[in-house]
Amino acid sequence: MKYISILGSTGSIGTQTLEVVRANGDIQVTALAAGARIDVLEQQIREFHPRIVCVWKEESARELKTRIADLSVRVVCGMEGLIEAATEEKAEIVVTAVVGMVGIRPTMAAMKAGKDIALANKETLVTAGHLIMPLAKKCGVRIFPVDSEHSAIFQCLQGNQGNRISRILLTASGGPFRGRKREELKNIQVEDALKHPNWSMGRKITIDSSTMVNKGLEVMEAGWLFDVDLDQVEVVIQPQSVIHSMVEYEDGGIMAQLGTPDMKLPIQYALYYPERRFLAGDRLDFASMGKITFEAPDMINFPGLALAYQAGKAGGTMPTVYNAANEWAVSRFLNRKIGYLDIVDSIAAAMEQHHRKENPGVEEILDAEQEVYEFLEHCRGTFSD
Repeated sequence: MKYISILGSTGSIGTQTLEVVRANGDIQVTALAAGARIDVLEQQIREFHPRIVCVWKEESARELKTRIADLSVRVVCGMEGLIEAATEEKAEIVVTAVVGMVGIRPTMAAMKAGKDIALANKETLVTAGHLIMPLAKKCGVRIFPVDSEHSAIFQCLQGNQGNRISRILLTASGGPFRGRKREELKNIQVEDALKHPNWSMGRKITIDSSTMVNKGLEVMEAGWLFDVDLDQVEVVIQPQSVIHSMVEYEDGGIMAQLGTPDMKLPIQYALYYPERRFLAGDRLDFASMGKITFEAPDMINFPGLALAYQAGKAGGTMPTVYNAANEWAVSRFLNRKIGYLDIVDSIAAAMEQHHRKENPGVEEILDAEQEVYEFLEHCRGTFSD
């Protein structure tokens, strides 16, 4: 029996992780943590019987506690509760599927408690990779990537340890607006941006995919996960989402991981590594597929990707600025407070005014995040209302 904790259990990755648990039957969920969807969380509790549950808001935690008074489950809240869920005694691996920089502290606490990490919270490495990777080594814990692209790279590295990587070829679908010019994106509405052509994901990451900011975050994450310079991470548009990413070795040989766009595969691989288990679902049919095509990314009309390379190479607090500005802007776009093009414009404005700090600690990272929020709130009049 394997024991796991899931942070972000009611989101897209969290619910699919529970599908994997349900299908296999030899995983015990010892802790769950969620934001505010307590109806869904209650159903999960009654099915999977965790020992501890965290809800972010105290008010929601009180309501949940009343609802499950017939169960012997400990209910906690806030950051302290999230850390308790991440460090639950019996858990061997923690699935970090929360959205945003809120994942930094519980991830670090879990590693210090000797837990392996199934990482689906890319913001943790983007903003604090210089802290996370050395800590994992010091604590002797493993980080298994859950993002489909990073899982693909991880899979391509198996059996090739010790061989030098020449390039990482990080694939992207191009999102729903591939091929459009900036002028054509002016009047994009929330509903348009939420129509991803291939993947079913949460709202925030779907918007990020449409702007190519998600791929920018993945570029920075790949640098930390696989210990390569960002110049060695090349984005390739692969619209069919069949090739999930590739690794080129110094002899010119390229290893690729292919499959249908199903997040349960990387989730299951992370939970059972190095074992590969049966996974129900569609299989690729190359004859009916016909072709797989490739394009270079358009960094002129989708400058969010170019800004990510700039932020990643600058390092220090600059990746935090990139991420925080995007979080601020996507939240407001989803609430129809700013326009679609304002998302990346907000990132550019925040990066332009920021005075970078080298080797920031957790508090400095969180301070930089708050500074970005305050800056953008102050200048939000320059964006659409």
